Parts: sequence; structure tokens; C-alpha cells
Amino acid sequence: MASRYGVKVWLALVTVYLVWGSTFIALAIVIRDLPPFLSMSVRHLVAGTALLLFALPRGDRAGDRIGRRQIGAAFVFGGLLFVTGHGALAWSQQTVPAGVAALLVGTIPIWMALFDRVAFGKRLATGAYIGIAFGFAGLAFLFDPFGDGSVDRLGALVIVLSAMCWAVGSLYSRGAPLPQRPLVSAGLASLCGGILLACYSLVSGEIGEAVWTTSAVLGLAYLIVAGSFIGFTAYVWLLRAAPISLVSTYAYVNPIVAVALGWLILGEDVTGQMLVAGAAVLVSVAVILRSGGASLEPGRGLFARQRPIAVAAATEPTA
Repeated sequence: MASRYGVKVWLALVTVYLVWGSTFIALAIVIRDLPPFLSMSVRHLVAGTALLLFALPRGDRAGDRIGRRQIGAAFVFGGLLFVTGHGALAWSQQTVPAGVAALLVGTIPIWMALFDRVAFGKRLATGAYIGIAFGFAGLAFLFDPFGDGSVDRLGALVIVLSAMCWAVGSLYSRGAPLPQRPLVSAGLASLCGGILLACYSLVSGEIGEAVWTTSAVLGLAYLIVAGSFIGFTAYVWLLRAAPISLVSTYAYVNPIVAVALGWLILGEDVTGQMLVAGAAVLVSVAVILRSGGASLEPGRGLFARQRPIAVAAATEPTA
């Protein structure tokens, strides 16, 4: 198998597995001392600026300019992914363990498949519907609505909503007037998301609550360098060098890495409830991803008449 794709492909894939899985742990460390939206604003302002400085001089600069339409779309895209995605996730991880958060974020492919069917009429294979049912069963078991529950339900619900927003933002990006160069699009969205996060942080008074400890600064630096630069660069390269079916395996490997590291580094408990619910979610994601390649005639959807263009940017669905 390794010789089939090459050593570089597997090194890049392992990098995405470990880096994106570990970002949940880094985020849990950061928000011990830094307010969630402030820390995420710093992350995305720095990452977005650096990506743009690197990417803007490269590629089709004349035909792929940034205008008002591109900036407006980037604020929508960045708002959905980085404010209601990363910002809400950081807020929730104040009460939700990193491993549980990773399992909940791992539902993004489930929401993507469901929303793509409802909005754009993309028909799903029978296996995908079975996978979605497994995913919802796993979520219900993790929330334990009729029992005492071992997970903060409000925080968990916010993470599920953030995963839904990430899915909506990803689908929005397919037809949005974003820059065509992936790194430019990602950098602009990250910068716009960082601006929105900073505005909310200022209004809410988070700046006065910040305690810039060594561990918080190092954790934030890890999120910026490892999560946004190294992990994202490896992911973008993989999209061009390996089959999407192989690249998409990060969706069900990252939660496993996060749960293991949460137990090892943060001392988080791994309960039977987590294992059963997590297994259901991971099976769901695996089934949906495997069923995604089926060629089916498009059905009716809310926006089925619109023809989405190629995805303008690829960003990491992680912490």
C-alpha cells in the first residue's frame, strides 16, 4: 500500500492526522488562560496575514484580483468557518473535554452530506443514509438526553452547531465569488474571520480577561504554525497528489488521535459512553465517505438550479 502512493503521500497524511488531531489539545491549553474568541482572533489574524503575504505574489495575479465581491464572500465564508466554527468551538471547550469535542467536530461530513442533499439535490446512496442514521444515534447516545449525562450538554450542542456552520460554509464556498487560488482564498477568509472575532472580543470585553502565560502563548503558536501552516500545507498538497478517498480519512482518524492525546496529555477520562458514541460517529463518517463516490442523478434541492463552481478554498475542519 505504501509503495502504491509513495512515502511523501504517507508522510503528509500522517502529518495531517497528528497535527489536526493535536490542535484540540493545544486549544484546551490555550483557553485555560486566554479568552476563547480573543485567542482565535489572534490565531486567524496572524495566519491569514501570513498566508496572504505568501500567496498573493504567486499565481494568476492579474486574472484573480481581490475586489469587493471577493472580500464580502470571504467575510461570509470566514464568519461561518472561523467565528461560528473555531470561535464557538473554543468557547465550548471550556467545559467540554478535547476528545469529546473532536468526536463532535467529526460529524462535519454527516452535515455536509445532509445539507448537500437538501440544498443542492445531491442524491445519496443507500449506504449514506444508513451512515447518517448511525451518526445521529451516536450523537444521541453521547448527549444522553434522558440520563444524567457525563458531557456538558450546552457546550456539546454549541459544538454540533459549529460543525453544522462549518458544513454550511464549506458548501457556500463552492459557488461563492472567492479568489480561485486556494491559499489566497484561505488566507483572505482567515483574515476576515479574524477581524470578526476581534470585533466580538472587543465588544464582549475579553481583552481585559486575558492572561498571557507561557503555556497559552506556546499553545497559540502551535495552533498558528502547526495547525494553520504545516497541517494546511500538507492537506492542500495531498488534495493534488493523492485520491480524495485517501485524503478524507483524516475525518475519522483525527478524533481518535484527539481522544488518545486528551487522555495522555490532559488526563481526560475515556468513558464507555464516549467509546460507543465515538464508534458510531466514526462508522457513520466512514460509510458516508465511502458512499460519496456513487454516481447518481441529481434530485430536487432548495438551490438545485444553481451550478456550484469548484471549491475555492480548502481549510481544516479542526480546532
